[in-house]
Amino acid sequence: MSKPTYVQDYQAIVTVLNKYIEGCKEAKSSVMKPAFSEQATMFSVDGDSKLTGGPIHRLFEGIDSAFRPSPEAQGVIVKVDIVGTAASARIDANDVSGFCFTDFFHLLKVEGNWTVISKVFHTHVAP
Repeated sequence: MSKPTYVQDYQAIVTVLNKYIEGCKEAKSSVMKPAFSEQATMFSVDGDSKLTGGPIHRLFEGIDSAFRPSPEAQGVIVKVDIVGTAASARIDANDVSGFCFTDFFHLLKVEGNWTVISKVFHTHVAP
């Protein structure tokens, strides 16, 4: 078996991140869950400049309870950096359930598969 190349790793990461983007557009956590480790976390800074967040299941609960499908939503993977079995990525999304997001992801390659282990986000109201 040959070693994976950078291009193969990049394509695999893009596939994982696209699951997240599609889940946001469709407002279905079931679509995005496969992208995340069960132990993944998410964090942001609230309006009072306090760190908030915790287990990723809070994201899934929010998607399922508060998001609505957004056919006009757009998401783009802005950057992916890979170093060995670790990677970071940025996604910018517009008009996802009335919000714009900048999401920063940390991924690890575990047992040959890329998975999101943390998400840090900034959210603002869509123009």
